[in-house]
Amino acid sequence: MGSSLKFLMTTNETIETEQPYFEVKGMKPICDTKRPRLDVCDVDGDIRVQGNLSTIFVVSNPNELLLEGNNIDSWNIKPYARKLDSKVMGKISTITIRGAQVSAEGLPECNRNYSIPAIVFSTGGYVGNTFHDFTDLLIPLYLTSIQFNGEVQFLVTDKRPYWAKKYRAVVQKLSNYEIIAIDHESEVLCFPRIIVGLESHKEFSIDASKSSYTMKDFRELLRSSYSLKRESVINLRNATEGTRPRLLVISRGGTRKLLNAEELAGMAERLGFEVAVEEIGENASVASQMVNSFDVLVGVHGAGLTNMVFLPENAVIIQIVPLGNMEGIARIYFEEPAKEMNLHYLEYKISINESSLLQKYSYDDPIFNDTDPYYKDGWRAFKTIFLDDQDVKLDIIRFRKVLLQALELLQRY
Repeated sequence: MGSSLKFLMTTNETIETEQPYFEVKGMKPICDTKRPRLDVCDVDGDIRVQGNLSTIFVVSNPNELLLEGNNIDSWNIKPYARKLDSKVMGKISTITIRGAQVSAEGLPECNRNYSIPAIVFSTGGYVGNTFHDFTDLLIPLYLTSIQFNGEVQFLVTDKRPYWAKKYRAVVQKLSNYEIIAIDHESEVLCFPRIIVGLESHKEFSIDASKSSYTMKDFRELLRSSYSLKRESVINLRNATEGTRPRLLVISRGGTRKLLNAEELAGMAERLGFEVAVEEIGENASVASQMVNSFDVLVGVHGAGLTNMVFLPENAVIIQIVPLGNMEGIARIYFEEPAKEMNLHYLEYKISINESSLLQKYSYDDPIFNDTDPYYKDGWRAFKTIFLDDQDVKLDIIRFRKVLLQALELLQRY
């Protein structure tokens, strides 16, 4: 196997002792501890997957050293792209990648042989939250698998049937084969190459400097997967008389509700928009078709804004940012991705008077002036107050200016 054996790996940065680079003669580094978001291993050779033992054997001949110059012969990988989140990573299954000589006692024999590569990933974690469905799984899966043009086998641990069903249309564009859940797979599956873990660059986006693919390419995949008709926003210059740009207000049924959404809709209609107030459901096909039919998407900071991936080119996304010093989160999660999707981004930061927190705290309460203590108490403390316990009632007159900006942007096309 010699030079055909290839490892490219990152180890979890949360461990106290960081492993250095390891090299094998004639091969690129096999361990890389520098990636902040993920651990990933890419192996060529005689690969044997024993799913019910969560173990992958990399087999070498007796006269070959699997790792030359060091004594490491196995690694533990959690194939989920959020490695520094210790809470969620504690719920992700560990895959052991173990080096073994072909003559080793107890080495499993192949039950099913494949001529295509495999990719192992977890559908556990935050699956079920639309933002994480895309950030932690769909975009990383796209980055990792698109190179194979469908000729790749997906192997899933921590299987959530919900995820595979909801995004089946996208998964079928990336792999020509049905997903195999390996946690209880008793047969030994053998491949010529395997990738454990998914490539991931940043929140809800792709770093073009690290990939030949962009969010534009990913959005084209989505358009193809869901047969989305609109590639670009309404052309107001050539539109027939009476044609209006369409605006969707996302209705949230749980936290961070927009309490006067209907009042907002009325004002937007008076400005010249055709408006709908809708709660985006769990059916991805229905959601994608609905969102793609709009030119402007308005919503309070939250997972619902992730649906902007289905908007046509040059559409406008308006993020309403609640109290809580959330400008940084708003920028990383939605502003930067929106711009990389070739969407126009507008932001509306609410005032104290527009927050439901004013019903529970007085104007001079420190909660409105200094959020640092809540951040210092950890994410849960911050989330409980500013995300889970805050609704928004817009100052319609103040918000009108943002809608006029959106209208002005659309009139360019």
